[in-house]
Amino acid sequence: MGTDYVHGYTADETRRLSDQAKTLADLLHGGTQYESGSRVLEVGCGVGAQTVQLVTRSPGIELVAVDISEESLAAAKARVAAEAPDARVEWHHGDLFELPFADGTFDHLFLCFVLEHLPEPQKALAMLQRLLRPGGSITVIEGDHESAFFHPRSTEAQKLIDCLVDLQAAAGGDALIGRRLQPLLKDAGFLDTTARPLTVYADETLPHLVDGFTRKTFIAMVESVRERSFALGLRTAAQWQQGIRELERSAEPGGTFHYTFFKAVALTPKGT
Repeated sequence: MGTDYVHGYTADETRRLSDQAKTLADLLHGGTQYESGSRVLEVGCGVGAQTVQLVTRSPGIELVAVDISEESLAAAKARVAAEAPDARVEWHHGDLFELPFADGTFDHLFLCFVLEHLPEPQKALAMLQRLLRPGGSITVIEGDHESAFFHPRSTEAQKLIDCLVDLQAAAGGDALIGRRLQPLLKDAGFLDTTARPLTVYADETLPHLVDGFTRKTFIAMVESVRERSFALGLRTAAQWQQGIRELERSAEPGGTFHYTFFKAVALTPKGT
């Protein structure tokens, strides 16, 4: 796959992913439950933040978790061992374009925040389809950074979000991919795709979302590309400091923040 993970493999990023998974668990995983005994492949498990949700919400599944980063995979193993010790998880280090599994091995596929980092997401989906049994399902969750809007409005804060979008594109990904999940799945050969928005809204009456999402998920994600932005001359240190300060106002009393994720579910053809 050879992707460039724009947020970096740092302790801060691991913490951000954990905060995000815990804060958004019900939003992202609501309605996703797999039958006991079913074979499920999680593609791009990262540090295991979503893996824990999968195995605790669908007890008894046989989960195979794959990631291209050995460091992330080690963190995922440790997380699941600590938080879901009874789960049955098989770990695999490798590129999603070179997985060693036979056709029809799995009943379900799960991808969360993976396609946004791939230069050829449709090709990846088409390749993964062969791993599903006829009639098997795929669930894909992605964000769309242009869905972020906030009060008070700020041009400088918006420019930092634009840096994140531009850097993701420069790395071969698409930070706006959530809006095109349905056509991507259709063009990859999947059937009966249903896609829906999952909206996060935070203000001072929802302090758990202000802290867990606005601050620890979204603003932390923007901060993760600070050094890359400096290196490419996209922002100066002074401009960055101003933009972050103005973005942080959305997490203060009187501020509001909105973001939309997209979740799509589709099926493989049942054959003849």
